[in-house]
Amino acid sequence: MKSEKQIRQQYSQILSSLDERGRREWAASEAMTLGYGGIAIVHRATDLSRITITRGIKELRERGDAQPQLARRVRQPGAGRPTKVSEDPKLLGALESLVEPVTRGDPQSPLRWTLKSLRVLAGELSQLGHTVSYRTVGHLLKKLGYSLQGNAKKLEGAQHEDRDAQFRHIARQSKRRIKAGEPVLSVDTKKKELVGSYKNGGKEYRPKGKPEPVKTHDFKGELGRVSPYGVYDIGDNEAWVSVGISADTAEFAVHSLRRWWQELGQKRYYGTTREIFVTADCGGSNGYRSRLWKLELQKLSDELGIAISVSHFPPGTSKWNRIEHRLFSFITLNWRGKPLEDYRTVVELIGATKTREGLEVHCELDQNPYEKGKKVTDEQMESINLYPDRFHGEWNYTIRPRE
Repeated sequence: MKSEKQIRQQYSQILSSLDERGRREWAASEAMTLGYGGIAIVHRATDLSRITITRGIKELRERGDAQPQLARRVRQPGAGRPTKVSEDPKLLGALESLVEPVTRGDPQSPLRWTLKSLRVLAGELSQLGHTVSYRTVGHLLKKLGYSLQGNAKKLEGAQHEDRDAQFRHIARQSKRRIKAGEPVLSVDTKKKELVGSYKNGGKEYRPKGKPEPVKTHDFKGELGRVSPYGVYDIGDNEAWVSVGISADTAEFAVHSLRRWWQELGQKRYYGTTREIFVTADCGGSNGYRSRLWKLELQKLSDELGIAISVSHFPPGTSKWNRIEHRLFSFITLNWRGKPLEDYRTVVELIGATKTREGLEVHCELDQNPYEKGKKVTDEQMESINLYPDRFHGEWNYTIRPRE
């Protein structure tokens, strides 16, 4: 027979691995094994109350097929401290009215204009007569189906009735031209980047506890911002990026196309193509309403002796532009967590961008000055050899060389 000391030692060894029911039933089992006086011995060895041990013995004796649920419960139904909702039935409604003041509560609630943190919500509930901790507020929000959510970019605004038709038009034109061996380009300006010792989004591996030190404030320094303009050859999976240090204008955009042709395009397409097909967004430096964009394309067409066809994506659909997810996204991944200290760093990081699919990126710093707000006269517009397409000629058009 075990002594009281042995039971105490054994109990101390297994205590950490037992829950409330486990402690009760283990003590009951030992007491039943000891026989007469066992409850008193186990009580002294474990400090568990006699009532607890007796209840454990009763549970063990009553356990069986008739009461399968009893064996799986730690406490009796209804045992334990009452929940806050049981004590305060109006608590959930008050909390939900604070979280959603526009639809369920007072539209003038100050919480509509403040951070809805757990502590703030708990404080507001206390003012309304509901005493509750911020931890309990978190549990209740989860019960109501709430969780921390960021913003999701899903609203595209009003859609043009021919949005999908324009997508299909661009897809047909691109497929036909790629099959014919002609250049199909996707162009756009990447987000402007601040150059200097500034924080850049993302993380990279460094010695633990030694992050790259950067400036605390993102004020524009001497080097200012750069505008990377990309020209992505969809059929060849190759890209040219001009890093502009002046204004992001249509003149800059077309000069980037010119540099693509000089450095990459003519090596592959010279003598085999009569037309360059360009897909672009509706706005920005290459927008369909920009007169300067069309005038500069005319100059480039005259220089090359090649027609340039352009198809613009409908308004609000820039994310569908191939260059966004075939080039710009990988540039962002490549320089994540790295401060863009100077122009050379920007150019080299862009030029070093590669993918498993074989993307090659060529990059150059464009130091030319570009004037903002350059006007194009009606006479200059009339001189452009412009041929609008029958389907949305404002979005789809061809500019041919002037004789």
